[in-house]
Amino acid sequence: MVRPTAVTNTIRALRTERGLTQAQLAQALGITRQTVIAVEQGRWSPSLELAFQIAHVLGRPIDQVFAYEPDGSGT
Repeated sequence: MVRPTAVTNTIRALRTERGLTQAQLAQALGITRQTVIAVEQGRWSPSLELAFQIAHVLGRPIDQVFAYEPDGSGT
């Protein structure tokens, strides 16, 4: 079983807000759609560089896209 990461994100909401599909976001980032799915679902944490690229494509600062919640409390 894959353990979810302590990194949460708002990628799906921001992506749909911008009218992008998972495939379009993946293409803009040069990654696979499967990678986008894994990051959106919290099954995989992107590298720092990819996290910044995602934030850039979504037009938001990185702290509006990603949050670190080590205890799962959401605070």
